[in-house]
Amino acid sequence: MVKRKTAIRMRSFGIYTHWDAHSKELPKILEFTTTIPAVVDVEFGFIVNIKNAKNQPLEYCIYHPDIPDDQGNIRLPFDGTVYVQTNDWDFFLGDTIWEPVENKLGTWRLTLELDGQIIADKTFLLHQPDSD
Repeated sequence: MVKRKTAIRMRSFGIYTHWDAHSKELPKILEFTTTIPAVVDVEFGFIVNIKNAKNQPLEYCIYHPDIPDDQGNIRLPFDGTVYVQTNDWDFFLGDTIWEPVENKLGTWRLTLELDGQIIADKTFLLHQPDSD
């Protein structure tokens, strides 16, 4: 049996509605952008569609500015593995802003890797919103 070629498409990126990690529903895109205002609870990231890769491991990584933990040590990038659940699967990779906002400012890079290849890569700039 011939294995079908995996197809990956970034469906959206930017600011999203709140995402519930325990729900099957993905967040909805509010604004396509890579410039994110650093406001508590702003959800940002991207949604990719992956075809013909069911049960394959998908490695994700969220590189962030040097965010310290409660002891002042710089946190490692947030990373992990999920398995592609179906042969036509939408996946959200993102993060949200929490207090203190000041140490979240700067460049965030989100990547997905499948079979040792980066299949999705998006960089976001978190900035202090304009105060009017």
